[in-house]
Order: sequence, then C-alpha cells, then structure tokens
Amino acid sequence: MTSTLHKPRVREATIDDVRTIVEFNRLLALESENKTLDPAVLTLGVEQALAQPALCRYFVAELGTEVVGQTMITYEWSDWRNGVIWWIQSVYVAPRHRGGGVFRALHEHIRTLAHAMPNVRALRLYVEQENHAAIATYRRMGLAPTGHLLYEHDWSECVREAGS
Repeated sequence: MTSTLHKPRVREATIDDVRTIVEFNRLLALESENKTLDPAVLTLGVEQALAQPALCRYFVAELGTEVVGQTMITYEWSDWRNGVIWWIQSVYVAPRHRGGGVFRALHEHIRTLAHAMPNVRALRLYVEQENHAAIATYRRMGLAPTGHLLYEHDWSECVREAGS
C-alpha cells in the first residue's frame, strides 16, 4: 500500500511510458474482464493514443521514479450541453499501491484540468457491475451513477483494414 506520507505525482504520459501503459492495460483487462489482450494490437493502440492527443490523453501517477497508476481520458461532444464530456478510462493502480490515494491523485488532477477548460461540462466513467471495490472508490470521491446502461456493437476482435 502507498504510504500516506508520499502523495503520488501525476503527469501526462509520454512515449517513454508505452511499456508500462501496455502492461497496466493488459493486467486491467485480465483482472476486470478476464480478457487476454493481443500485446501487438495493444502496443499499437497505446502508441497511437500517445501520438494523437485529440483522440485521448493518458496520465500516470508516480511515486519517486516508479509509475504506480494510470488513467486515460477520451472526449464526447454533447450537443445537449454545448460542451465536451471527458470520459475517464483505463484506470489501473498497481495492486500494492491500491488504497493509498493513487487513483485519488489521478482523479483530482483530471478534475482540476477539466474545471480549467470552459467547454468541459462533465467527467464520466464506466465500471464493470461486479467491480464493487472500484464502485465504492468512485462513490467516495463524489461520483454518482447516471442511470444509463451501456450497450455496444463490438467487432474489435475482427482485424479490419482502415476505412472498411
């Protein structure tokens, strides 16, 4: 567990963080959804994300020089609100640092950035229904269920050419 004497430092991720983010995302998928991700596809996805901040932005939390947590934000335009909703995604904290304020530091950093942007109207995230520990954490931080259910068409397992 993270010492409460040392608050994690949060920074925007760089290309130097690719390996760590890939590994954290691999562990996240395995732990939260029992999914095994293709490391090559995952690596390309993280590299694309870091190269194109218009798609999303990754943030990492460090204790000393060790990256101990991460999250990503993506963007959704809301015509109803005439503004942007930031979605918090890819939340992962290394197991030995859970409960020590790592996600809190990431969340506070993103919330502060969002408040400074006049067109950001809300922060949202989704969570697996059975992830009770994460749900409890999010509630303690003031996040509340929206009442929406999430549905999807998922064809990500298919390898498709760009534009098809």
